[in-house]
Amino acid sequence: MSQDVKNYIIELAKKNKRNTDNRGLEEFRNVIIESGVSKNAEGSAKVSIGDTIVMAGVKMSIGTPYPDTPNKGNLICSGELSPISDPDFEPGPPREDAIELSRVVDRGIRESEAVDFEKLCIVEGEKVWNIFVDFYILNNAGNLIDACGLASIAALKTARMPKLDEEGNVVLGEWTDEKVPFKRVPIPITFVKIEDKIMVDPDNEEEKCASARLTVTCSDKEINALQKGGEGGFTLEEVGNCLTKSFKIREKIVEVIKGIK
Repeated sequence: MSQDVKNYIIELAKKNKRNTDNRGLEEFRNVIIESGVSKNAEGSAKVSIGDTIVMAGVKMSIGTPYPDTPNKGNLICSGELSPISDPDFEPGPPREDAIELSRVVDRGIRESEAVDFEKLCIVEGEKVWNIFVDFYILNNAGNLIDACGLASIAALKTARMPKLDEEGNVVLGEWTDEKVPFKRVPIPITFVKIEDKIMVDPDNEEEKCASARLTVTCSDKEINALQKGGEGGFTLEEVGNCLTKSFKIREKIVEVIKGIK
């Protein structure tokens, strides 16, 4: 990004204006969720937040529980930043930002207890269901954390349990009518700070101008996870305002997720 463009975005922010549209600082872009985009996954969804497009898929297998949670299933989230989605993404092993993205999405789902992990226990201490959530960036126009989080939740909400044969092995490509035990809907809401202005759902150019980032994952009336990014900081008052605004913004987004099957 050139310095001229960066200065332009900063000057817009000072006037409570956004970069590429007429949104207010507290206004989310349009969210579209499409479920069942993969015939081979237990659950899948494609999410668009403006021009940012992400696809997520859920696969399940049988494995052993962790020693400290012998009666609970496991969750593994991973994301891929493909060069086809953004010229700034490079091929090769996951970069630091890809690892952070996966961990933030994973934490939001895990800490909210969106999935009833105890119901994924088959034999305590021996056999449980593993849930793998993979998300792929199709086009990056900013705010990948929220897009990947929403896609992952939508995929989990619609996921079906695989069929087992008589020996207890997974039958590939066949599912039961039973859904993954889904309990609540955590929604990640990301804010960035440009100069002294805070805005929600940044596009990719606003992200590059931001000094700090804060993602609030909340479900119902609970705050499930927080993730701070960037070299700058937020005051306690600013953090409190972000928390309050997150619940209000969540109310609109959760209605979109409720409509998928």
